[in-house]
Amino acid sequence: MMESCDCLEPQWPADELLIKYQYISDFFIALAYFSIPLELIYFVKKSSFFPYRWVLVQFGAFIVLCGATHLINLWTFTVHSKTVAIVMTVAKVSTAVVSCVTALMLVHIIPDLLSVKTRELFLRSKAEELDREMGLIRTQEETGRHVRMLTHEIRSTLDRHTILMTTLVELGRTLGLEECALWMPSRSGSNLQLSHTLRYKITVGSTVPINHPIVNEVFSCSHAKIIPHTCPLARIRPLSGRYVSPEVAAVRVPLLHLSNFQINDWPELSAKCYAVMVLMLPSDSARKWHIHEMELVEVVADQVAVALSHAAILEESMRARDLLMEQNIALDLARREAEMAIRARNDFLAVMNHEMQTPMQAIIALSSLLLETELTPEQRLMIETILKSSNLLATLINNVFDLSKLEDGSLELEVGAFNLHAVFREVMNLIKPIAAVKKLSVSEMLAPDLPLCAIGDEKRLMQTILNIAGNAVKFTKEGRISLTASVGKPEYLRDIPDFCPVPSDGHFYLKVQVNIYPILHEPLEIKSFHCDTLRILVAESVLKTKHIYLPNLRRLKVEKTKVIAAVDLGLPFVRGLLVSWKDTSGLKVKVLERVVQRRSL
Repeated sequence: MMESCDCLEPQWPADELLIKYQYISDFFIALAYFSIPLELIYFVKKSSFFPYRWVLVQFGAFIVLCGATHLINLWTFTVHSKTVAIVMTVAKVSTAVVSCVTALMLVHIIPDLLSVKTRELFLRSKAEELDREMGLIRTQEETGRHVRMLTHEIRSTLDRHTILMTTLVELGRTLGLEECALWMPSRSGSNLQLSHTLRYKITVGSTVPINHPIVNEVFSCSHAKIIPHTCPLARIRPLSGRYVSPEVAAVRVPLLHLSNFQINDWPELSAKCYAVMVLMLPSDSARKWHIHEMELVEVVADQVAVALSHAAILEESMRARDLLMEQNIALDLARREAEMAIRARNDFLAVMNHEMQTPMQAIIALSSLLLETELTPEQRLMIETILKSSNLLATLINNVFDLSKLEDGSLELEVGAFNLHAVFREVMNLIKPIAAVKKLSVSEMLAPDLPLCAIGDEKRLMQTILNIAGNAVKFTKEGRISLTASVGKPEYLRDIPDFCPVPSDGHFYLKVQVNIYPILHEPLEIKSFHCDTLRILVAESVLKTKHIYLPNLRRLKVEKTKVIAAVDLGLPFVRGLLVSWKDTSGLKVKVLERVVQRRSL
């Protein structure tokens, strides 16, 4: 009797070929199911961040169970035990449970997965936007580099035409322009004239009224502005058939200073005057002006304005230099002509002095011979007067010749001791005959404190006093003239603008005063004027006063003095003498103030 077998028969009859195919398929399915969890484990370990690890664990368990069912199913194609069936059942039940749980969990994470896709699209768009911004930044950096290069090119020259042409060429190359032009104000300032273009020749009569609405809009805007391609400012190239009109921009260029351009001699205009730069993009290119391109144009316009102002300053300085050189040439020519005239005058004076001295010396010699004969007192007085007058006239003639010495500083003073009272007596003897002819009464009064003797240039002092008294006689028609000489008090002379204190006790001020007393005494206005260090008070035909400063020549080593020209003292024979005495610490005084000095007896 055979034992009973706890075995299960297969569900369908065995077909060897089908069984082999199913067997092999289940084997590879199980192998694939078992390999997928390994790949998931590798992915989880390698991923730095993944928020759904537990889902992968469930999914891995589901795949492992699926692989187990296919593997167990290999034993069900033939007669198998109940244990195999139970294991198969448990595996399928576990697979069903795990698959349901996994499916339910996927329902919760699907929205998150969809949002991940949305985030991916958002991040991708942001990345593309960042790429565009980086492209713009690179473009702006490239543009900035071109601006720096353009600025360097503009500032490398100070010629205005070179600056403008360099600007047009560099802008056309940097921005890829079809045309770039510059409109400048005309001489009258009533319109704009096309002055520079990049590619096309300037046509005759290319002008635009400065009060055109588009021009006013460009002038009133400090930024670059898009203008219609049909406006007059955009007519900077010949018209041609185009499908798409070009986009045109315009910007104002401040003109700080204008002068002498080739276009009708541009005038000197104020800082409020502007030129217009017009820039045209290529036609049929569909290009538009970008913000950074407009900013580049504005920066270049400002740089052009600065460069033009520098060029204008340089041109102004060059014109001033040329004018100064012309003036220097003219002054040098005038100086040479003046020197030639002075030499001619000096030659003339030398000849005249020589020709006049001969008869004068004859008069002096004859007068001296007459004095040696027997004469009456009146005749002797007259001959002595003639002799002294002749000597004085000879001195005047010599002084006329000495005018040439004033210019080279070689005039010398004849310093010596003389009788100061006798000088005044001689002056009176000279003016009394003239006063007698005009029926004028002349008197002199010497103060008791006036020194009898002094050291100085007697002839020049006598000329000075004679000039003062002679003018009084000359300009007085009737009345009485009084000549008074005294020592001037320094305390009363301090109001003189160029008052100089007396260096020592040996110096004193000589005050010579001429009083004119008309027959009709009327109150007259007192006037004063200053003539360098000499102060003269004038009451019309009433009072004339002259102060003369006298140095202590006794304590000085008498040497030749240096004489240079100064102001007019009103004396024809010592006009403008300024004496610099040695050993006086550089003290400079008038020659009339240096002619007498108190002498110790």
